[in-house]
Amino acid sequence: MTAPSMAAALAASLPTPSSAPPPAAPVYEAIPASMSTAIDIEAEIPLTCVQLDALVVTKIVQHGRDAPSASVHGLLLGLDLEGVLEVSNSFPLPSHANDDDEKSSKSIARYQASMLRSLKEVQGDDNVVGFYQATTLGAFYNQTLVDTQAIHQERLRHGGVVIVHDISQTARGNASFRAFKLTSSFMDAYKRANFSTSSLISHRLVFSAILEEIPLRIRTNPLTSAFLNVLAAPSSSPYTSTQLRSADTLAVPPSFSVLDLGNSGLARNLEQVSEAIDNYRTEEGNVAYLSRQIGREKLRAETYVAKRKEENAQRVAQGLNPLPEEDVSRLFKIPAEPSRLESMLLLGQVDAYAKSLESSAGISLLKMYGARAGSGV
Repeated sequence: MTAPSMAAALAASLPTPSSAPPPAAPVYEAIPASMSTAIDIEAEIPLTCVQLDALVVTKIVQHGRDAPSASVHGLLLGLDLEGVLEVSNSFPLPSHANDDDEKSSKSIARYQASMLRSLKEVQGDDNVVGFYQATTLGAFYNQTLVDTQAIHQERLRHGGVVIVHDISQTARGNASFRAFKLTSSFMDAYKRANFSTSSLISHRLVFSAILEEIPLRIRTNPLTSAFLNVLAAPSSSPYTSTQLRSADTLAVPPSFSVLDLGNSGLARNLEQVSEAIDNYRTEEGNVAYLSRQIGREKLRAETYVAKRKEENAQRVAQGLNPLPEEDVSRLFKIPAEPSRLESMLLLGQVDAYAKSLESSAGISLLKMYGARAGSGV
C-alpha cells in the first residue's frame, strides 16, 4: 500500500467529528455604580492628584545621590484610581553620556523592556504611569523632558506625569518633588511642529504655559511612620552620667546644619543664572539672524514679481504676449520661520534659577540677621 492510500485509510478510520454548536455570545454585566468611579476603563475621570509611596521617594532620592552625573531619570509604575495617580514603584534608567543618541536610546529601550518583563514575572507593578527627572536649582525646562512627556501623553492613560526632583533642595534637607504634565495648548502646537511667532500668539503660549502642575502627596507606610515616631520620641537612657540621668535623649540626634551660614550655593546659583541668560541671548541672536535672512529672501522675491509685472505691462503695451508667470517658491528658497521653543525653554530656566536664588538669598539673609541679633552686635 502506498503512502497516500495509507493516509487516506487512516483518515477514513477516524470517527467523523460532530458539528459543534456555535458558541454562545458573551454576556457582559453592567459595572456596579459603586465601582464605576474606580474602574475607569475609558480614562474619563481627570487626574486631580498624584500620590507617591515612601518607597518611590527613597528610590528617587537615592538615585539622585548616587548618580555620577546630573542626568538622573527613571520610570514610574502604578495605577490611577478615582482620579488619583498612585505611584507605587519606580526604577532608574541607565545614562550613556559617551554613546551616540541612537545607540543610547536602543540600549535604554532594551533595559526598560527587560525590567518590565522581570517585574511582570514576579507579579510586581509593571504599569508605566510616567517618569521622573532630577534637576538642580529647580531648572527642569529642557527639550528632552518635553519630548519624553509628549510621547507619554500620547501613549499612556491620562497622559502620564513627570515627577521633578530637585537635588539641590534635598542636599539642604528639604526633599522637593513636583508633578507636571504638558498643557493642551502646548500639545496642539507640538503635534503641528509649529512654534513660530504667530503660532505662539494663537495658542497664547509662554514658558509658564508649557507645563501644568498637579497636586502631589506622599503616602507613608504605617510601619515606617511608627518607626520614625519611635526614633523621634525622647526616651530615658540608662547609660548617662549621674548628673544627666534624668535627662531625655533622642534616638536620632538633632542636626544643626540648617544654622550653617555658608553661601557657596549662592555663588553657584549666580553662575547658573548668568549662563542661562547668555544662552538665551545667543538663541535670540540666532533667531534674529534667521529672521533677517527670511526678510532678505522675501524682499528679493517681491522685487522679482514686481519687475516681471512691469515687463509684462510693457510687452502688452507693445502688442507682445506677456511672459509666463514662474513659481517664485522654486526660484527663491525662503527659509521657514525659526522655532521659538528653545527660547521659551531657556526663559523657563532663567526664571527657575532666579526663583531659587531668591529663596536661597532670603534664607541666608534671615540666618545672618539672626546670628547678628544673637551675638549682640
